[in-house]
Order: sequence, then C-alpha cells, then structure tokens
Amino acid sequence: MAVNKLNDEERKDLLTPLLGSGWKVVEGRDAIYKEFFFKNFNQAFGVMSRVAMQAEKMDHHPEWFNVYNKLQVTLSTHDVNGLSKKDITLAKFIETASANLN
Repeated sequence: MAVNKLNDEERKDLLTPLLGSGWKVVEGRDAIYKEFFFKNFNQAFGVMSRVAMQAEKMDHHPEWFNVYNKLQVTLSTHDVNGLSKKDITLAKFIETASANLN
C-alpha cells in the first residue's frame, strides 16, 4: 500500500482535531509532537506497550522518549519525509490508549 504525504485538504481535515487535543506541529520539520504525563511509570509504560504493539501492526514506529511518568512522542513518516495518514492513525491510537490516564 502506497503511503503519501498529507495534502493541504487532508492536513486541515485530519490534523486540526489533533492540534485541538494538544499535538503541536514541530518547527522546521513536517512532524507532530505531544507530551503526555501519567500518574506513575507503570501507567506510562503500559501506554507505551500498547502503542508498541499497534506500531508493529502498522509497521509505523514513533520517535519517543520516556522518563518516569512523562512520555514525549514525535510522529512523522520517514518514507515520505513528512506527515501521512499513518501518523494521524497512530496519534489517534495514542490518544485513546492514554485517555483518562494523564
């Protein structure tokens, strides 16, 4: 399945809701970023585990950094050097996996 970079219309329709939930466009790069804070390391690691399994299924892996209860996530599709629908799908999954925990 071919992966394409988001066009202007897709950016408006698909990216806007994520920006409204705290995701930010990375300056100088076609990527999105969000920090999540959890009650403790176990919650953060649990979310990371769920995201890791989904990322494997999608063959689309996040850039992330974790210290104790903080998880920093950057999404971009390296194959297209920018944002694709894969990033939107994974961001939505992360939102669902972390809902009511942070």
